[in-house]
Amino acid sequence: MDIILKPEQEKLILAKVNSGKYTTVDEVIAEALQLLDERDKHYQQWVEDTRKKVAVGLAQLDRGEGIEAQTVINKLKEKVHQAKENK
Repeated sequence: MDIILKPEQEKLILAKVNSGKYTTVDEVIAEALQLLDERDKHYQQWVEDTRKKVAVGLAQLDRGEGIEAQTVINKLKEKVHQAKENK
């Protein structure tokens, strides 16, 4: 596979090699791809977790267990106020 890098990408890769942390360009690219894969997996897990939480929340609303919007807003304002005081 042939790839064309932008000049700034090439400079970044070469800077990583020149730093001594990596011995070859291939190592830098392999590490970058591994990190990309890990990020994508974490994101996918976040999406799945969020969907589950939304489903739970919707089920609670269907059962009439919701909270009035103004109550939620007031609680959030109080948390922000407390956080500011605790700084």
